Amino acid sequence: MIEPGDLELQRLDIEGTKQLLHWAKMEGWNPGNHDYEVFWKTDPEGFYGFYLDGHLIAGGAVISYDGEYGFMGLFIVHPDYRGKGIGKKLWYLRRDLLLSRLKEGASIGMDGVVDMQPFYNQGGFEIAFKDERYECLGISSGISEHVSEIEQNDFDTIENYDRICFGFKRTEFLQNWLTLPDSKAFKYSVENQLKGFAVIREVDPGFKIGPLFADDEEVAEELYKSCLNSAIGQPVYLDIPTTNEEAVNLVKKYDAKYVFECARMYYGKEPETPINKVFGITTFELG
Repeated sequence: MIEPGDLELQRLDIEGTKQLLHWAKMEGWNPGNHDYEVFWKTDPEGFYGFYLDGHLIAGGAVISYDGEYGFMGLFIVHPDYRGKGIGKKLWYLRRDLLLSRLKEGASIGMDGVVDMQPFYNQGGFEIAFKDERYECLGISSGISEHVSEIEQNDFDTIENYDRICFGFKRTEFLQNWLTLPDSKAFKYSVENQLKGFAVIREVDPGFKIGPLFADDEEVAEELYKSCLNSAIGQPVYLDIPTTNEEAVNLVKKYDAKYVFECARMYYGKEPETPINKVFGITTFELG
């Protein structure tokens, strides 16, 4: 029997974070092979876990975006240690730890699976909207002349657009996310005005789009097509907020198949973001 004193809470290094992503893969969350590198670089102080006899047995992310906004994700207890209250203890420790890292009044977001939503609600989180994952096969199609791959000198423009859609600045994350191995990043511009952008990366299995931010459905569709065109014959996943009706229309138009759902939940005030521009959530792990 595991006693409370047997568990040691530790901040995870990059190898510990990699271990969490490996567990996520085993759970069927299909992360990318290089996600752990970007996640850890985003906030090296943002990953904690319980160790037992020197071995990691549970962990999760407690990401601070410059103290303005927090995000909890990647919450996993190794299967051998479930049902013992370890997860509950760790979850509350992580929540309180993240609150201590944030400025007063800052909110915390998370994407909670259906079965865990009542537990998260007891911990102070309220549901804002549903996220649904959809899958379709990559196909070859014509691409708008307004779509091109993102280049290094586009970064400032992309970051400004991302800040509008995400709600908070995330420079470190974005710099690494846009240059992930086995990925492509596209922008839609008209007369040097950015109208949207998307990133598609290889995961296991298939490919995953995130984020997909756009001014409207027409722009989003062209970016979506560009992503599908770069993964021909492979499963492609997109996580949409169902409160964006145009995002729902987009996946229906391409006969994408519903896979599963989460709910975006917030501790504190829901951030004011233009959800109509969000056609694809960046990640369930970091927001």
